[in-house]
Amino acid sequence: MGRWEPNARGRLAKAALELYSERGFEQTTVAEIARRAGLTERTFFRHYADKREVLFAGSGELQELFVRAVADAPKAAAPIDAMAVGLDAVSQLFADRRDFARARHAVIMANAELQERELIKLASMAAALADALRGRGVTEPAASLTAEAGVAVFKVGFERWIMAAEERGMERLMRESLAELKAVTAGR
Repeated sequence: MGRWEPNARGRLAKAALELYSERGFEQTTVAEIARRAGLTERTFFRHYADKREVLFAGSGELQELFVRAVADAPKAAAPIDAMAVGLDAVSQLFADRRDFARARHAVIMANAELQERELIKLASMAAALADALRGRGVTEPAASLTAEAGVAVFKVGFERWIMAAEERGMERLMRESLAELKAVTAGR
């Protein structure tokens, strides 16, 4: 076993995603993931609590980045413009991860339990963004509405970005999706 080789976490994530894509999430075991990565099950559990965590391990980092960018947006920025700053920031996180994101999304969409987990992640993100907006002095219901709209823009922009034929960058797609939301709310 090559357990002393570098990047065990990355190797495990790659192996898991390959197996989930080939065989399905439910049919893949931790032992198979570890074996494919050239590691032990014990090493797997040092990096991930369970096989779902391979798919959701970056959620905390994504949420922290999004929230921090919104909180740190220029003080004069309108709530939706602060959200735009956050969307730009998270777009950078995904810059070179389109293939991984496409494969991850396909695995999640094929499993109801994983879809539920993804929705919980997005709800948590919306709540944290609303808190960040309230910290900027935005009152209710504007803080919650803006946060939910920001998560909706993220979701729509992300889904456009991972489409098979899509080549435009995530930042551009996020900005286009936000512009569409603004047009819809303006009655255009």
